Amino acid sequence: MAKGFSYYTLAIAAFLTAALFTSYSGGFQDVASKSADGRGIPQIIKPVDLNRNFHFAGEKLPMDNFDVRERMDRELLVNTYWHSSTLLSIKSSAKYFPVIEKILAEHGIPDDFKYLAVAESGLRNETSPAGAKGFWQFMKGSAEEHGLEVNSEVDERYHLEKSTVAACKLLLQYKKRFGTWTLAAAAYNVGVGNLGRLLDEQRAETFYDLNLNAETSRYIFRLVAIKEIMSRPHDFGFYIDQSDYYQPLPDSKTIDVSSSIANWGDFAREHGTTYRMLKIYNPWLIDDQLTNKSGRTYEIKVPK
Repeated sequence: MAKGFSYYTLAIAAFLTAALFTSYSGGFQDVASKSADGRGIPQIIKPVDLNRNFHFAGEKLPMDNFDVRERMDRELLVNTYWHSSTLLSIKSSAKYFPVIEKILAEHGIPDDFKYLAVAESGLRNETSPAGAKGFWQFMKGSAEEHGLEVNSEVDERYHLEKSTVAACKLLLQYKKRFGTWTLAAAAYNVGVGNLGRLLDEQRAETFYDLNLNAETSRYIFRLVAIKEIMSRPHDFGFYIDQSDYYQPLPDSKTIDVSSSIANWGDFAREHGTTYRMLKIYNPWLIDDQLTNKSGRTYEIKVPK
């Protein structure tokens, strides 16, 4: 009985497998183009809908210009199908956007500029090959010029709140100089002097009239593409449950430190946490000690 049952079970399994394979193969034929020899790749890759208005910081893109349309199409496609990077940025947005949005609003900067931090760093404290650091990718000189401390023990380019304030100051200067938020964003990428020179040399009035280096030429379109995808991810095939988003850091308390700290590991243990957690809450503390010869007061966050 047991042996007969086993043969019967195997026969049924083989039949179901064959039926499933036939159905599966037929499904591929319905959804994917197949090569002449029948060995096509079963996937669906669709273009992005461009038949709508696109804006950056309230300024409309001239989508009736074929060059603008093609450049916008490229960035939408690149970021739509750059799955892992785009997905990580979407997941990180719940953790960092609330902090950035608040500071942008306080300084009168359009909310769309939060996507500049995504384009610059992917919402991570990255370091570029040129030495730019943090969410907003400040070079050392520009960081110090806008009030950030940078030395071997403290690097406030990694301080999200302070570096966002510094970025706001910079963007306001660029907006005053060039008159539009689009050109302010372009200046952030290519540099204020370079942008001014290019506008003058090319007799151009808008970003879209400029012939720029490859990176800056794509920059505004990349910001708009990131905005479109992150503000309505389902429309671009990114299905994320609320529980999938990275959450803001748990509540912390602030300890004022105006003396030197011989070892941050000891400091962390004294305040009921670990060196790792101390650095997560204060990534701008880049050494294992603080000499603090100037007697400056630092606000150190530790988990409650």
